[in-house]
Amino acid sequence: MDQERRKNRRTDLDSKLVIKRLDGHSGNEVTINIVDVSKNGIGFECGEPLQIGEVYEAYLTIWTKEVLHAFLQIVRIELRAGGYGYGAIFIGMPEMDSARIEVYQTVNEK
Repeated sequence: MDQERRKNRRTDLDSKLVIKRLDGHSGNEVTINIVDVSKNGIGFECGEPLQIGEVYEAYLTIWTKEVLHAFLQIVRIELRAGGYGYGAIFIGMPEMDSARIEVYQTVNEK
């Protein structure tokens, strides 16, 4: 039986995220589909290849239509039909923003 190893419960969130590389090699903004989100990170799908370990700037539109500005570090990559699946952790996310995600999870558990 697979045991959940994540520290925080994951939440499915129908949202879009636009990201760009910080190292100056690419100024492309890429729209990705969020698969799940927790206060520590997100899972998402993207048709573009991204690099594991790299940090990307992100603008996450949440369920309230607010946009959270965050930095993501890619920690997991898997090949999927039509693109890639990624796991990323938030880097330096303000406590207020991570609290918004936690509140959303609490409300949806009921």
